[in-house]
Amino acid sequence: MRIATTALVLVGLLGLAPVPAYAGRGQDNVSATECSTKAARIDKDFPAGGFATCSASARRSFQLTIAPEDEGEINCSAWYAFRLTPRRKGEVTIDLDYTRCGHRYWPKTSSDGMNWTRLPEEAVQVAGEGDDRSARLSFDLGKKPVFVAAQEIVAPSDYDAWLARLANASSATRITLGQSAEGRPIDMLEIAAPGRQPRETIVLVGRQHPPEVTGALAMLPFVETLLEDSDLARDFRARFRTVVVPLLNPDGVVHGHWRHNTGGVDLNRDWGPFTQPETQLMNGVLESIAADPENDLQVLIDFHSTQRDVFYTIPDELPTDPELFTRKWLALYQERMPGYPVNRDARHAEGRPISKAHVYDTYGAPGITFEIGDETDRELIRRIGREAAVALMVTMLETPPQ
Repeated sequence: MRIATTALVLVGLLGLAPVPAYAGRGQDNVSATECSTKAARIDKDFPAGGFATCSASARRSFQLTIAPEDEGEINCSAWYAFRLTPRRKGEVTIDLDYTRCGHRYWPKTSSDGMNWTRLPEEAVQVAGEGDDRSARLSFDLGKKPVFVAAQEIVAPSDYDAWLARLANASSATRITLGQSAEGRPIDMLEIAAPGRQPRETIVLVGRQHPPEVTGALAMLPFVETLLEDSDLARDFRARFRTVVVPLLNPDGVVHGHWRHNTGGVDLNRDWGPFTQPETQLMNGVLESIAADPENDLQVLIDFHSTQRDVFYTIPDELPTDPELFTRKWLALYQERMPGYPVNRDARHAEGRPISKAHVYDTYGAPGITFEIGDETDRELIRRIGREAAVALMVTMLETPPQ
């Protein structure tokens, strides 16, 4: 099955020239760990490349050790990405062995970094259970290198191209909030009707966790829908300002981390403490909204990935402003998605340092974690992003003005 990646979606929807996921600004480069035989070479010298060690036990047999970025507590998002460069025709096998957590993601392949395909079932052998799951991948070598990754690679250069295109719209302004720990830019897109200064603000954030690509694939069409030339979108932009921070953890993405930034911190466990430069930027965004008497935070939506499509939300029993927004939004979204079950998990632990809890505890606004399944069909993900955005605009416009 062919998968439309971010770069391809940009070409199709926005008319951009293709931007390979591994080609970008100089800061995208990372040092290589590699191994080679007379048959092939394996390396990770590209953005998001990730494995711990590489060895070859025979000319056509390779072993990759997949390990997290540090020894601390970590979510089992066992990311891997490597480039296989052929030297001779024939079949090679690559064993993926995990120091922790076991095999999770079905491998995807690409020859250009833009068009991705799930590796066929007959080419993947998974053995073991739970933390002991390993995988053996088989490849028939051709003439060109092939990229193999846990998910499609969506690198900082992809976001750069996407933001550059969207910033051409009259209702969009691109702003550099600041820098990551390693000096990569963290950008924000501000959406509002030109000449208007809406007092009601919606905040969207993405990619706190590097491997969570499907959340990003939903966020892109979600944002693009807010910028459409429709009566609904124009009315929405006239009344509401939307602040979009699509890539909060660029360092973790470039280094192929499972979960953390380069400070060894899960950014979505740092809302409240704000010990990291990346989360400090988000805190600044929220505090600037709160400090402005002409501005009100309405909702924060944080895009993620997990094993299934689900919304993690604040319970309806907790008072929010706008009142019962989440229930109304998701009810309308379900109406727009007949035959597709909208799953909601409503809970709240006061003081928990995650985005949705912090926003509610501090500002009384609903916080929502928008999760997309690892293997959710990519065309369905695009529809999810669009329909969720339409439902959001309708629901927000029905709320009484602040």
